[in-house]
Amino acid sequence: MKKLILSIAIMLICGTVMAQNAKLPENISLKTLDGKTVTSAVLQNDGKPFVISFWATWCKPCNVELNTIRELYEEWQEETGIKIVAVSIDDSRSASKVKPHVDGNGWEYEVYLDQNRDLARAMNVGADVPYTFIINGEGEIVWMHKGYQPGGEDELIEQYRKILKGE
Repeated sequence: MKKLILSIAIMLICGTVMAQNAKLPENISLKTLDGKTVTSAVLQNDGKPFVISFWATWCKPCNVELNTIRELYEEWQEETGIKIVAVSIDDSRSASKVKPHVDGNGWEYEVYLDQNRDLARAMNVGADVPYTFIINGEGEIVWMHKGYQPGGEDELIEQYRKILKGE
């Protein structure tokens, strides 16, 4: 049992280290909410860090997380310049619900559709969403978190602040 726990801990640590050295893929096709095709190279914040949150309309924790952040977003932007990019993994059957869902929730985030989950796969995101990343100004994944618990938004902004300070 101890060996199993140790093995899992090593895998988690190695996974975090690998992810933190990984770059955001740049040539993966995404759709905008108005149906235009773009590549993942548009995911940036003028050389500053930004957040990518993978989510889906059917995911209750995703919606709670993004609605909670919505309430704090303007304040966070003024303080840190944070940018949140919400990438929907809704497939072709539910993709038509994404824009009304975003509009109905009043989300001011950049939102893209990853219907085939190409970007999600490239970033090792499974069906377990929300999955949140902080990308630094060089396009490197420097922090990630899977799932949502109340208060998770506090951890996100704290990590973002640390990255801004170069910690």
